[in-house]
Amino acid sequence: MEKSGYVNGSDMLLYINNKVFGHCTSHTTTYNSETKDHAVKPSAALGVYAGKWKGKSVTGLSISISADGLRFYEEDETGFKTLLKMWYEGAPVQVKCCERGESDGWTPDPYLVGNFVITSLEESDPAQDEATYKVTLENDGIPDNFKPSKLEGETFTENPNSGPEGSPTGGGSGPD
Repeated sequence: MEKSGYVNGSDMLLYINNKVFGHCTSHTTTYNSETKDHAVKPSAALGVYAGKWKGKSVTGLSISISADGLRFYEEDETGFKTLLKMWYEGAPVQVKCCERGESDGWTPDPYLVGNFVITSLEESDPAQDEATYKVTLENDGIPDNFKPSKLEGETFTENPNSGPEGSPTGGGSGPD
């Protein structure tokens, strides 16, 4: 069945070490670019103000994920206690982000797969309210599905029939 319309955030899942993030209320994936400014002397034909504009180049890429969840006594997914143990061990964890599938929770191609490091784990226990927690992860190397062997010949578009490559109606050159 082909889907149409807006994507429901409840259908977007975060897996850590092959178990879904337990009682998740929200997760955010941020694709970061590290940049370097280039200041050059403008040509003589340009005015002095042209020298105030700097060029920019990308020197590094990174991905960070933050997720919020509710503590749950009978947790059987990746909950706070499991994350606390993973954080303490300090080893990278396997992360998969994907859309909820028809039968087993997976789509054929998760939109993000790779190793990440838990950079922070925060717990909040307000009086007379649910205990919550937040985890922040950062990529450890290039994600599996961003490796050149996986990207060759592919273009990233929301809808391949939406318009010419690079046009405002669709197309583009990076992950959605």
